[in-house]
Amino acid sequence: MIALQDAVQDGTGKGGRMEKQVVRLTVDLVVNDGQLEAFKSIAQTMTSVSKAEPGTLGYEWFSSADGKHFRLVETYVDSSALEAHFMGPAVQQWVPKLVEVSKPAAFEIYGDPGPKVTEMASGFGAVVFQYWIGIDR
Repeated sequence: MIALQDAVQDGTGKGGRMEKQVVRLTVDLVVNDGQLEAFKSIAQTMTSVSKAEPGTLGYEWFSSADGKHFRLVETYVDSSALEAHFMGPAVQQWVPKLVEVSKPAAFEIYGDPGPKVTEMASGFGAVVFQYWIGIDR
């Protein structure tokens, strides 16, 4: 699991600097029997859509050896970028199609997702881990 977070200086705020935090999340999915090809097609579309979002730093899928379990690891520049993603087509149009062919097994958010995403993600059983300490180079 990814549990580290970047700090990006934007040059404003307290003491002349304010830190913006990268937000990461992981989603574990179990593909329904006979739905692997449909799952892969939807995941590819979601990846293409997410690639076009300027605040998306990473959107990576990982597969178990048997091809039944997948983990999606997402990284966003900040909570505003994550909210834009949640309000965009990847989540609004494609997540409903994804859950028709798979079952979410776990959903974790690392960093502050903001109040709107926190509320939306709670409907999927997301667990939010607030940044505490770490390094990421």
